[in-house]
Amino acid sequence: MEYRKLGSTGLSVSEIAFGSEWYVERPYGDVEKIVRHCEANGINFLDCWMSEPTVRTNLGRAIKDTRDKWIIQGHIGPIWQDNQYVRTRQMDKVKEAFDDLMERLQTDYLDFGMIHYVDDMEDYDEIMSGGFIKYVRRLKEDGIIKHVGLSTHNVDIAFLAAENPEIESLMFSINPAYDMFPASGTLEDYRDDGQYVGLAGVNPKRAELYQLCEENGTALTVMKGYASGRLFDENDSPFGVALTPVQCIHYALEQKGVSSIFVGVSNTEELDAALEYERASDGEKEYRHILAKAPMHSFEGKCMYCGHCSPCSSAIDIAMVIKLFDLASIHDDVPQSVREHYNNLNYDATECIACGECEDRCPFNVKIVDIMLDAQDLFN
Repeated sequence: MEYRKLGSTGLSVSEIAFGSEWYVERPYGDVEKIVRHCEANGINFLDCWMSEPTVRTNLGRAIKDTRDKWIIQGHIGPIWQDNQYVRTRQMDKVKEAFDDLMERLQTDYLDFGMIHYVDDMEDYDEIMSGGFIKYVRRLKEDGIIKHVGLSTHNVDIAFLAAENPEIESLMFSINPAYDMFPASGTLEDYRDDGQYVGLAGVNPKRAELYQLCEENGTALTVMKGYASGRLFDENDSPFGVALTPVQCIHYALEQKGVSSIFVGVSNTEELDAALEYERASDGEKEYRHILAKAPMHSFEGKCMYCGHCSPCSSAIDIAMVIKLFDLASIHDDVPQSVREHYNNLNYDATECIACGECEDRCPFNVKIVDIMLDAQDLFN
């Protein structure tokens, strides 16, 4: 198992982590088996968002004697109501559910207290200006949570979190399908096949978010890396082709700033399929040739910012130039922040000598030289 630094927290986590959502209402033996399998394979990072009482109790029992080996993030905001999961901002219910989580996990602290599932801007504003964030701050002051995190599927909210020094960890949905979506995408949008019409290439704002997390030291962890399993089935995949767990994991871990990916597994066999990543060859990890030739929503001709075009004989950071060009192009006028990023590059598009070597290496057949010329015109 490989380990990565978790932003600026000083913690080191396994790059493959355990998401426990599939163990709701399962017997204790199943939970203990998967926990022991995680431990035996070096997984030390656990996420518990599910509010169902049994899974919380079983997880707490399974990790009681090995608590010091685990880095745990628990969510603040999910509750169990009328035998189902509900997300709430009602503070009496929030506090009761969080106390229940701590009691059932049999621990007196969590490494991360995650502000749960914030996909709406009004929701974010209310959380950050009201009793919710005050409660989170008090938990941290009392040492009940060591760090504050937030989970979202919305890029605009993720940007606010990444720019907020109070938020030390961002849990975000990352996979090649979701990365095509515009900034305002929500989990419901991602599940709607009709929303994929006309999409192609990585949305540059999502790529900018990952870069920002790396620059700010905001820990970036991945959820929905498999798109809820859709990417494994060519008939269900928005690309019309199937990817493997290894390829999905590789895609997520290649993104700037990413520390770890939480995999949702229902048994040890599914976990082993994810753990194959640690032994996989470069060829087994490679996904670009599949996406470049996909029959639906192909990435052909679209920059993935993957860096395979490098090295440039003129030392240009080609992927960064194209990313900034894409970001600027979606606006009527070049945003000042994008222009400043471009102006701060050591070597910009004007250094391009049009040798074409980068195009020979690009798996997506991007017309890089043409983009360099367009970038020169756009940024003047």
